[in-house]
Amino acid sequence: MRCPTGPDRLPARPSSPTSRLGEALYFDSSEHRLFGWLHRPAVPGVNLGMVVCQPFGYEAICAHRSVRVFAEAAAAAGVPTLRFDYAGMGDSEDTCPQADQIHVWSQDVLAAVAALRERTAVERVCLLGLRLGALLAILSAARSPAVCALALIAPIISGRRYVREMRTSNLAGRLAEAERSAAAGALVTGGASTAGELEVAGFWLSEASVLTLARIDLAALPVPPVAHVLVIDRKDLPTAHAWSEAAGAAGARTQYLALPGFVEMMTTSAQVATVPQAMLASMRQWLQSLVSEQQPVSAQAPAEGGSPAPLLLLPGNERPAPAAFTERPVFFGSEVVLFGIVSEPRQTEQSRTVILLNMGADHHVGAARLHVLFARHWAARGYRVMRLDLGGLGDSETRPGRADDEVFPPAALGDIRAAIDYMCARHGAADITLVGLCAGAYHALRAAAAGLPVKQILMVNPANYFWSEGATLQQLQLAEVVGNPGVYRERVRSVQAWLRLLRGEVNIWRIIQIYLRLPWLTALSALRDVARSLRIRLPNDLGWELEEIAARGVQVVFVFARGEPGIELLRLEGGSAVKRLGERCRVHILECGDHSFSRSADRAVLEDILNQELFTPDGLGVQTPPPELKQAS
Repeated sequence: MRCPTGPDRLPARPSSPTSRLGEALYFDSSEHRLFGWLHRPAVPGVNLGMVVCQPFGYEAICAHRSVRVFAEAAAAAGVPTLRFDYAGMGDSEDTCPQADQIHVWSQDVLAAVAALRERTAVERVCLLGLRLGALLAILSAARSPAVCALALIAPIISGRRYVREMRTSNLAGRLAEAERSAAAGALVTGGASTAGELEVAGFWLSEASVLTLARIDLAALPVPPVAHVLVIDRKDLPTAHAWSEAAGAAGARTQYLALPGFVEMMTTSAQVATVPQAMLASMRQWLQSLVSEQQPVSAQAPAEGGSPAPLLLLPGNERPAPAAFTERPVFFGSEVVLFGIVSEPRQTEQSRTVILLNMGADHHVGAARLHVLFARHWAARGYRVMRLDLGGLGDSETRPGRADDEVFPPAALGDIRAAIDYMCARHGAADITLVGLCAGAYHALRAAAAGLPVKQILMVNPANYFWSEGATLQQLQLAEVVGNPGVYRERVRSVQAWLRLLRGEVNIWRIIQIYLRLPWLTALSALRDVARSLRIRLPNDLGWELEEIAARGVQVVFVFARGEPGIELLRLEGGSAVKRLGERCRVHILECGDHSFSRSADRAVLEDILNQELFTPDGLGVQTPPPELKQAS
């Protein structure tokens, strides 16, 4: 389906830095390129800059908003600040899977220090490190005379203890997935880490990295020669007080605080994660004291060459193959500045385009960096792919009067339309596919139902098909109504579940509500089917919407992991329409995977299914509605 273009249809901005969001850039680190954001002060500040060293893996996904806010706060205090993604993380170039990531990432920190100094007038740099990033900051500070200060949030002091913690998290995740799979009759794939390497929530540490971490004990290493140290420990489990005292004994002017907010910032999913205000205020106050001691600078260096947003060249295969595709950050939108990264083949006449939509409030890299993986693989095969941040999410601007990180923002449809208009006008896009997981799947469906010019929607594990403005994720959702009874039946045999019930840790009233609403949903499904046969349209009729979407020539594809509540919701709300649509509405149910396909083996299966839908005209391996969807209630 070709989309409309023209000057009046393009609320686009140049692919150039924007002061409201920061300056998107790439810079070199050894053999790879890193992606980052440079936040400049509104007016020239002092001879001090800051580099933010992010946490690792899932913690980085959860803390993305907080990291951005910390960087913006530093810039507001007059300190130019660079936040960036390590090699193989975020939007940066991938690195060798067998590499010692601790060594590589320490080099990346030093490269970020050099990049900040090159692009600004500062000579002295403070490193702000969070969790594993704090460990990397300490290791790197010892190797850079430009680093004069360290601000450390919940720092990792013992690498061995951190590895043990990661292994425990990995085991807990697998046990939880096994419980869910047992309730749903699904399979749990292998994909477990070997004795050396480690995968946690979809993020890998190589064997070499694990061995290096296990040998690191900062308490046994010399404190780096910096003048100022701020340690903000987690209040619930403080571990860095002794190291802070050692830093003071080594001559640094040290401040130690144990503050709340760690769990809410770094171990809570992005849609409910909060910025730790006490930590932010302490960092700001400490930074202002450093600023007062620095010499002012008359000006900051302009962006490198004053050029538009930079370009990342990526090879299709192993080096030294020529670059097969490129990536570039883009800014567009009319009401607010929206951000995306476009991956595209270097030489192509194809107009096929994919737009990847946010999962929940995760930023544009996707769960376990899934969107980066998909975008690069599909660009190498001829697609143009945008990984998009909707307004208020990730690195896009938030609309006035709206909260950050809204999973279902009312203006999402307009943001998707702006992304489509941008790809049409700038890249001649014609065949547009929307891809989304969970909330992203919901937004893809809403865009198709609204008649946006798309050819295909690929929806992975949608958990709801309708959303009322003003509703909250804390309220009882239909996915919980249809999905939890099986889990509850499985837990009846669990001693731990009964102990939690006796301790008052289980919300009995919520469970009662679930069982009361389930018969109502079943009856309503039957009523919708009858009304549909009489050509009477009832509110929130998914089956009717799917028929309208398919009638416009849009291919509809659902992909579920076995046991996902969206399967039963599709049966109840889509009714007999799903069966009637046949191949125009394809449904794949995979016998593996959790909700976000957090294990690499499961992601490979998911990617194979999506590849079939994207690259095979008639959908290789097409599934007609599976047994659980054939009979509508």
